[in-house]
Amino acid sequence: MIPYRYIKVRRREEQTNYSGHWFYTRRLPWVAKGLVLVGLTIVGSVLWPILSYELFIAPSLKPQMFLSPIPAQGLEKSQAEIPTEAELLDPKDWFPNVRMPEKGESKITHYTLSIPKFKITDATVAIGGEDLKKSLIQYPGSALPGELGATIIFGHSILPQFFNPTNYKAIFSLIPSMEIGDEVIIKFDGITYTYRVIDKIEVKPDNIAVLEQPYDNEYVRLITCTPPGTFLRRAVITAVLVKT
Repeated sequence: MIPYRYIKVRRREEQTNYSGHWFYTRRLPWVAKGLVLVGLTIVGSVLWPILSYELFIAPSLKPQMFLSPIPAQGLEKSQAEIPTEAELLDPKDWFPNVRMPEKGESKITHYTLSIPKFKITDATVAIGGEDLKKSLIQYPGSALPGELGATIIFGHSILPQFFNPTNYKAIFSLIPSMEIGDEVIIKFDGITYTYRVIDKIEVKPDNIAVLEQPYDNEYVRLITCTPPGTFLRRAVITAVLVKT
């Protein structure tokens, strides 16, 4: 009986030791794998929108020449350096080789913009504003809505999965995916203007040609940073006024 009791106790000790190491030898690797998977998912959610943009959207934004560009009043080159901050809230930092002209004499300081495709409704546009967290901003010196020339409007963008049509820090996140024929609606001084997209390009920050004024028609240009969540380049959507 004594050997039998001794052997039985020893087996229980072995079982206890085995169960004590079970968490470390079996469960812990799965916990580690789970954490790695969560980390990869987070990184992928950030990198995939940028990669998909470069693969599917950027090719449709190949630079083309605008029609009969005439410089807007006040455009001058400077020696400003390209900004290094990830979040550019002042549009004058978006094109570092240009000096922002003074505000025009219009008594109207704000109007609204809508993009039905993205359910953007009556977003505020501030003429000559400086804070893209609070509104869209019209480049001062560019044509007012309905006038000959180009109404140039800057808007902030972030990763497209965080797009929110009512949040000005995310409001232009999807405009690089606009297609020819999409509508942009502007309400200015009691008049509603409907524009239709005719062109879409992508440029570098030192290309200030997109700020010039073509006086052969009435245009609106929507500008935001690309790829999504970065400020490496600028997407420019050009729409022309629909005349009735």
